Amino acid sequence: MRIGINASGLLARPDVTALVGDAVANESKGFSSWWLAQTGMIDSLSLLALAGQATSEIELGTAVVPTWTRHPETMAAAALTTQAASGGRLVVGIGLAHQFTVEEWWGMKWERPVKHMSEYLAILDSLLESGTASLQGEVWTLEREAPIPAADGQSAGKPLVMLAALGEQMLKMAGKRSDGTILWCVGPKTLADQIVPIIDAAADEAGRPTPRKVCSLPVCVTDDPQPTRDFLGQMLADYANLPSYRAMLDIEGVHGLGELSLVGPEDEVRAGLDAIGAAGATDFTAVVIGDANGTDRTLDLLQAYGSA
Repeated sequence: MRIGINASGLLARPDVTALVGDAVANESKGFSSWWLAQTGMIDSLSLLALAGQATSEIELGTAVVPTWTRHPETMAAAALTTQAASGGRLVVGIGLAHQFTVEEWWGMKWERPVKHMSEYLAILDSLLESGTASLQGEVWTLEREAPIPAADGQSAGKPLVMLAALGEQMLKMAGKRSDGTILWCVGPKTLADQIVPIIDAAADEAGRPTPRKVCSLPVCVTDDPQPTRDFLGQMLADYANLPSYRAMLDIEGVHGLGELSLVGPEDEVRAGLDAIGAAGATDFTAVVIGDANGTDRTLDLLQAYGSA
């Protein structure tokens, strides 16, 4: 299981220079990947393009960009630019978001989400592959042909595409038509019982390689775990009320992320990572949380675990 960093916690106080510096620092520590959500006024793909210019090896991914607010042509253009800027190290992670955000924040109608994603993925995939798309869909339509960006005259190739998929229909789509799934609010029981069997079977049926399962959770190495668990439970309480995440937390048998997060001494955190890897995750991307003594202890454990 590859170990990466999900830097989305830094978006609470977004600073472009600090974010790029974090990507550089984590590349130097040997982490396999660095991920950023699209949650506010930092554009994640633009930031990854900057990080791509400042790094040379670490994989860069969005975890995730909502589809409702970007036409697939706009998403493809940003992704191809970032792919060129990073020398071919991008993972385009996309997701539906949630009915609440779509209707309450953006004033759009939450209609036919599976059809929405199916057509979106068809257009996006075609544009990323060839710069062309031809689809007259029920939700999305595009007739387009344009050159793909290069850097120093060299094509960076098609970026990987992964879906935020939790339910059966989306997991089957991810397995049949993408490079994997990006997960949140998911622990080892959900991976073993739901995520891995469905997505792997769909990929096998489609004759595709085994898809990646990128699992992300808060991590804090500490000898006094309860304050951090309480903090995470309060700060991330909204996730426990969103239907798609609530279903995953129920499978795990926990109320919220305060209980599901990997928080405790080194041996407990290692055991949690072992369980997630044994359940079938190909990647674990840590949202590093500091206790009263900071984050160094957590980063040290993750670095050692990833290089073992």
